[in-house]
Amino acid sequence: MPVRASERVRGAVFALLAPLALALLLAGCGTTGKPSGSGPLKTGGGLYKVGKPYQIAGIWYYPREDDKYDSTGIASWYGPQFHGKPTANGEIFDQNAMTAAHPTLPMPTIARVTNLENGRSVIVRINDRGPFAAGREIDMSKRAAEELDFMRKGTAKVRVQFIGRAPLDGGIGDGRAVAETFIAPKVETPPDERRVAAAPVASVAAVSASQLAPPAGAVSAPPQNVTPASSPSSATMEPIRDDPGASRQVPVTGTGNIYVQAGSFQNLRNAEAVRQQLAGLGPVEIQTTTVEGTPFYRVRLGPLTDVPAADSSLQSVVQRGHSGARIVVD
Repeated sequence: MPVRASERVRGAVFALLAPLALALLLAGCGTTGKPSGSGPLKTGGGLYKVGKPYQIAGIWYYPREDDKYDSTGIASWYGPQFHGKPTANGEIFDQNAMTAAHPTLPMPTIARVTNLENGRSVIVRINDRGPFAAGREIDMSKRAAEELDFMRKGTAKVRVQFIGRAPLDGGIGDGRAVAETFIAPKVETPPDERRVAAAPVASVAAVSASQLAPPAGAVSAPPQNVTPASSPSSATMEPIRDDPGASRQVPVTGTGNIYVQAGSFQNLRNAEAVRQQLAGLGPVEIQTTTVEGTPFYRVRLGPLTDVPAADSSLQSVVQRGHSGARIVVD
């Protein structure tokens, strides 16, 4: 009986598809079925990078070397959405590693982050840029947020202290960058506040952080992985030992109040003018601090009840022309 043309076509198609189907079956048998994000990723491999000033959502960030960096603020965290993707210095982000993203500190560097709400403190490797949500100080990896016990809550009041450069091959090295007893120095006015305060005194607007001109060579393109005081008393920190990723419990004192700092000024008249400008937003005070023998006047709105209230107040301060305002914890 003659074979019909349609049957010959079906036979030819089967002959072509059968080897492909077998190959796919064998390939499927060879996979582990391990879910994404469950295994460790390659560490290190990036470049040491400071970076040029850049602008995100109208706010200028000034990356720089700062071995005295010591600042308080609000921490957030990031994880699955960036797991396995490149960081801003060319490493691979691993949500299960003790890493973090910071807007201005060099990469990779080592920093101590202390949760001012519970006293838990960790050492992290900063290898990425962020967060760029207004009012955030640092973005912790998922594991780091777990160690600090704020992953479920989403945010925490923290203190960030620079320790030293991190090795390019990953991790935090042998711990030599951390002294056997690390005494946290008093938080001082950071360099960006000094730059604002040193601006020519002409008017309130002229010394506002919102009026800083972009520096030469600045760019406005966002880096990769864009998501967005009296200090606490000094505390003796434990040295890095066998498990640098584990959290330490350290003494935490102070009220932990949240403020929105509109600016820092050398001229008291300018500070008073800004205080009056912001008076309708709530309680505003001028706090005096001394940096290398020079008095500075910090204009702060607060204290505020919680992080959402601080976020709302920060937006109000920014809308009144102070885009350099930030959230601080005292």
